[in-house]
Amino acid sequence: MRLQITNSSDCAVAKLDGELDEGCVREVREKIDGFIAVNDFSRFVFDFSGLSFMDSTGIGMLLGRYKQLKQRNVPIYISNARGHVDFILSTAGIYTIMKKIS
Repeated sequence: MRLQITNSSDCAVAKLDGELDEGCVREVREKIDGFIAVNDFSRFVFDFSGLSFMDSTGIGMLLGRYKQLKQRNVPIYISNARGHVDFILSTAGIYTIMKKIS
């Protein structure tokens, strides 16, 4: 799993490449939480263009970040989810709380 987080124009983007599963979700969560703690932004985007797999622990990580950012009134968007990842997000109802963008 590779995670790159950038912040420009008040929009933070977390680009994930690889597989988001139980083996790496803790590290991803900690890195994102550390970034959120020390940066200001008005939107947060998860870019899943390089993500090939996600399981329920990935959904849990998303929900935790949603709750955290909702307290700060920061909306979360999901970009470029494809195939299995898009299916999992849709089935879990994530798109009802995080807007899907292209």
